[in-house]
Amino acid sequence: MNSVAPQQDVFPEVRTLAERVFQQLQDAIVRGELAPGSKITEPGLSRTYGISRGPLREAMRRLEAHRLIERVPHVGARVVKLSMKELLELFDVREALESMAARLAAEHMTAGEVAGLREVLAMHERQADLRRGEAYYQHEGDLDFHFRIVQGSHNTMLMGMLCDDLYYLVRLYRTQFSASGTRPQRAFVEHHRIVDAIEAGDAELAELLMRRHVSASRSLVVERYAASLEQQDSKTPV
Repeated sequence: MNSVAPQQDVFPEVRTLAERVFQQLQDAIVRGELAPGSKITEPGLSRTYGISRGPLREAMRRLEAHRLIERVPHVGARVVKLSMKELLELFDVREALESMAARLAAEHMTAGEVAGLREVLAMHERQADLRRGEAYYQHEGDLDFHFRIVQGSHNTMLMGMLCDDLYYLVRLYRTQFSASGTRPQRAFVEHHRIVDAIEAGDAELAELLMRRHVSASRSLVVERYAASLEQQDSKTPV
């Protein structure tokens, strides 16, 4: 998993506390507990998480670096909220790069890495939410199917773009808008087919299946995001 380079002016115990708060806030944002566009303040977060301002500022810097919060002039910090245009652009990039990653993974993943990928899917299958068909929540990093595929590409530049620059933002919208309804079980089956193609060394098929997989997710995310915007507009007083 990725880590932020330690700063010399931050003591190790403070970094540990900041890491804990970063993980809590990141999870709350990804799951939608802190709604997109909602304003967040240091005093409010300090009260909620019982943490001093120093570690909290460090955690917020990390959230901003991962594009999960943004600073708005005369407003302050708020949870990121993409426009529809930005969301479409994000998924266009994701479709192109992740399908490339699947192709490269079919060419470069070792037998051990493929076995690890299957272990991740076996763990996902035991999740109560997926078994009930309610959701398909994947924890970050090595416990995330898509993260492991990108790592398996063995392409450093691609890993930088998909596992650092865009990872958390993609994960936010992937989780909130495509991980429920009938999609979870279909996505899980598609994951297995992608792994089958990678294990067989069929780069062309792996690329095609990943492209279709991300495209299906994109369509659902856009549909549900549009519905959420309409719902918000309907609640806005005239």
